[in-house]
Amino acid sequence: MNVKSMSLGPLGTNCHIVYDDQHAIIVDPGGEAATIIDYIQKEGLTTAAILLTHAHFDHIGAVEDLRYHYNVDVYIHEAEASWLENPHLNRSALFTGESIITKKAEQLLLPGNMTIGEIQFEVIHTPGHSPGSVSFIFNDASFVISGDVLFFQGIGRTDLPGGNGKQLEESIKDKLYKLGDNFIVYPGHGPNTTIGNEKSNNPFFSV
Repeated sequence: MNVKSMSLGPLGTNCHIVYDDQHAIIVDPGGEAATIIDYIQKEGLTTAAILLTHAHFDHIGAVEDLRYHYNVDVYIHEAEASWLENPHLNRSALFTGESIITKKAEQLLLPGNMTIGEIQFEVIHTPGHSPGSVSFIFNDASFVISGDVLFFQGIGRTDLPGGNGKQLEESIKDKLYKLGDNFIVYPGHGPNTTIGNEKSNNPFFSV
């Protein structure tokens, strides 16, 4: 299993392309669709889906271009299903002054195991940064895509509508920190880290 991370869009959001020798899934395409398309074409991959850890504007900017280019479904947690079409809920109206609107997702993410193409992973609900935040665990490859929940020595902000500090702590301590210390964390912003490093050194939540 391979992961290509790209810092894209107005806030440098990490878009993660997860792929095997045939299929790719795109996680959080925050912008610059052409950059993503170029990489997938260069690798000779078939794109199978677009997954969203949550629906804030900086994670969805390239969704519309990519979904039509590849004719694939978009997946999101039901708690934020309406945010894609609402610039006030996805916060684009407030932060950018321009509305980022994407038509509703074709699929809703439910906690549990999923297989898309030949790629297997687990979806866990990790609210706190936003009510519909999810993380994607790739157990066989020992990594997790955490969205804006857990960063390198940082955590997601909780001061936006729907944010909740207690929920965020529970998501990190009771769910993500239960993974093996060797698990690589691919966050929504900034550099990669590991579960073990964050358990020992995260200044917000350590164990």
